[in-house]
Amino acid sequence: MLNLKKVINASGRMSILGVSTMSDYVLEGIARGGRHYFKMEELVQESGQQVAKYVHTEHALITNSASAAISLAVAGVISKDDRYLVEHLYEDAFLQREILIMKGHQVDYGAPVDVMIHVGGGKPKGIGYANGCSIDQIDQSVSENTAAILFVQSHHCVQKNMPSLQEVSEWARQKNLPLIVDAAAEEDITGYGELADLVIFSGSKAIQGPTSGILAGKTELIKYATLHMKGIGRAMKVGKEAIFGLLHALEQFVTEKTDVSHQLADLDKLKQLNEWSGIKITIEADEAGREIYRGRVHIGAEAPLDASTLVNQLKDGIPAIYTRDYHANEGHFDIDPRPLLPGDMDIIVQKISNLIGGG
Repeated sequence: MLNLKKVINASGRMSILGVSTMSDYVLEGIARGGRHYFKMEELVQESGQQVAKYVHTEHALITNSASAAISLAVAGVISKDDRYLVEHLYEDAFLQREILIMKGHQVDYGAPVDVMIHVGGGKPKGIGYANGCSIDQIDQSVSENTAAILFVQSHHCVQKNMPSLQEVSEWARQKNLPLIVDAAAEEDITGYGELADLVIFSGSKAIQGPTSGILAGKTELIKYATLHMKGIGRAMKVGKEAIFGLLHALEQFVTEKTDVSHQLADLDKLKQLNEWSGIKITIEADEAGREIYRGRVHIGAEAPLDASTLVNQLKDGIPAIYTRDYHANEGHFDIDPRPLLPGDMDIIVQKISNLIGGG
């Protein structure tokens, strides 16, 4: 047995904590895939067609992660159907490999998105500034070496002074330039097919399937990306058990309606912490517009611990409690109720009360 500390995940569906827990139905799918043999090329093709129906695109490819889907998307738009380039992706002689990306989208989500572009044979070309960009700046960045533009739809990205996905989509269509959208953690998986030529989702975040990714979009571009399964994609191949698990997760995801009442009911328990001096609880909507609510724990100067110290002590405790602590240095951190298991919120409230009250 492994000697592992129990973890309560109040930070969200994060890769560092294993992303999501899976339902019995998803585990049944994994078991089905694990117990049988299949002709893998046929399974990849058939599963891609099924995924495309769920995400409302022409075709799709299941990968072993969203990061792999980024790299395969980039590799596909660079090589197209040139088999030589599939096998010689990194040869310098081929120049059309620039991938435009706004500087406010050049994020580190656990790995720099630029690295995934490089893995796919692309050269990221940052546009604008970290605090803003315009369509004119994007337009001026196009050269004869431009292969595509990548738009990162994420709360990690700069939200202000940036063109919307709709604006970038219209621009890309006018330029006849492929638009790749990284929407890995987004809750809406059906709204991107008309805007993007290729779109990327995580199979294990909002969808709550096994570790996997989805590359969906235009049939021709999916075909180009699939050719790289005999190139760089060999290192990114997905197992049959993950494919069946993801298909079960998608079926469950699209049939079960999001019910935020459970989120709000759990967050209501956090309000008990308002009784402590220096603590204030507010309920915050997701900054990127997703149907997600989080509890924000504000730590005032009169509290015995500052926010950074408190979140670190929660991590070091038993069980370890991981919060959404991006802004702890500003005096607050968030509790995401979505990954919590029954009873977890009660433990969180008790642990914070003990640390603040000196118990």
